[in-house]
Amino acid sequence: MRVSHKVTAVFDDPNLISVAGLAPVMALAERAGLHGLVAEHVTVPGSAGANAAVKIPAVLAGMVAGADSISDLNLLRHGGMGRLFDGMRAPTTLGTFLRAVSFGHVRQFDAVASRLLIALAKATPVLAGADQVSYVDVDDTIRETHGYAKQGAGYGYSGVKGLNALVATVSTPVAAPVIAATRLRKGATNSAKGAFRLIGDALATARSAGAGTAPDAIITVRADSAFYNHKVVAAARRGGARFSITARMDPAVRRAIAAIDEDAWTAIKYPHSIWEEDEQRWISDAEVAEIEFTAFTSRRKAEHVPGRLIVRRVKRLNPASVPAGQTALFAQYRYHAVFTDSELSLLAAEAAHRDHAIVEQVIAELKAGPLAHLPSGKFTANAAWLVLAAMAFNLTRAAGSLAGAFHAKARTATIRAQLINVPARIASSARRLRLHLPRDWPWQTGYDQLFTATLAPPGAAAA
Repeated sequence: MRVSHKVTAVFDDPNLISVAGLAPVMALAERAGLHGLVAEHVTVPGSAGANAAVKIPAVLAGMVAGADSISDLNLLRHGGMGRLFDGMRAPTTLGTFLRAVSFGHVRQFDAVASRLLIALAKATPVLAGADQVSYVDVDDTIRETHGYAKQGAGYGYSGVKGLNALVATVSTPVAAPVIAATRLRKGATNSAKGAFRLIGDALATARSAGAGTAPDAIITVRADSAFYNHKVVAAARRGGARFSITARMDPAVRRAIAAIDEDAWTAIKYPHSIWEEDEQRWISDAEVAEIEFTAFTSRRKAEHVPGRLIVRRVKRLNPASVPAGQTALFAQYRYHAVFTDSELSLLAAEAAHRDHAIVEQVIAELKAGPLAHLPSGKFTANAAWLVLAAMAFNLTRAAGSLAGAFHAKARTATIRAQLINVPARIASSARRLRLHLPRDWPWQTGYDQLFTATLAPPGAAAA
């Protein structure tokens, strides 16, 4: 492809916009009651906190369009955006608003995020199938920061200086994950700190969004070994959910693995290879077995938790990777144990737990979007930014679910590129605005379906 003619460029058209997809997305937010929720639950004092019902949607719109810093919110103020949207605010105004937020106000943001997700789940198929089977996945990540001005920044488990973001998602076998709860914590925080509270909030939100309403419905909380503790399991059980958590290789787990009969192992072959971090190689086959197991026996008897220990093993190919002092059993194989109370079959329960990695994809999408930066030096402003990033993620997911089967499971960056960041020219006809979009847009069908579901059937000229 080459430029076919000599070209000049002039920024002079007041009727062009670059994000025509924001119209149906923000219409969806209005239908879900975003403005009313903010007005009801968010009360940031002072002049900086005034008009929260205008400022929060403005930040969300910028994030949906791809803003990952406060200054990037300026992308909302170009061309004909002032004709298409009311309540435009300068980035400096929005930044001042975020810096006026306290920890209590962040919890108000959480209340809005929870209720917005519940409304979106009722208005769109974003959580299709949640009434039958759903999964709440929990994980945390370090969002790297630089310099000395970030409150709460520190060195966490990864050795990277930053702040710790705890995320809980809810998904179903047929629906992509959405974010049910978030917490921003200091960088040096232990992964599991406060996770039981987050799980409680996420389960409450998931149930209000329709999860587990059918007879014999199943909700399962999944997490990795960083969250293997009694409080996390107890939170799942209090919320009426099952649990599936990677077990740490403590002495009790090792004894249980050693007690598994050699004839109990079942060979499996993965349809796709799995990266083995310790071995630094891809594996495509393994063996699995299970044994009854009671966890947390060091606690008082009432807090002992009976369940199943599902164990996967793969052969060690690198003798140098064998830790010193290992028995012959653990020198020959690498073991990965999952503690669960699932009633699924051995192979189904093991496969279901591996799908917990879906939360890592959500975190990666956040980091490729609004969480590319934590834009403020103030901790509570960054905490509010994280909650807003989750709300923008859910809005984008809900919009994708209305656009069709492909976009219902597409990554948010794909939805943004194909349905949100669509250029358009604004014209007026019969006291209505009409968006003139590019002819032969490859994803016109998805855009039309989203537009029809949220605003009105687009006319032939608008296509």
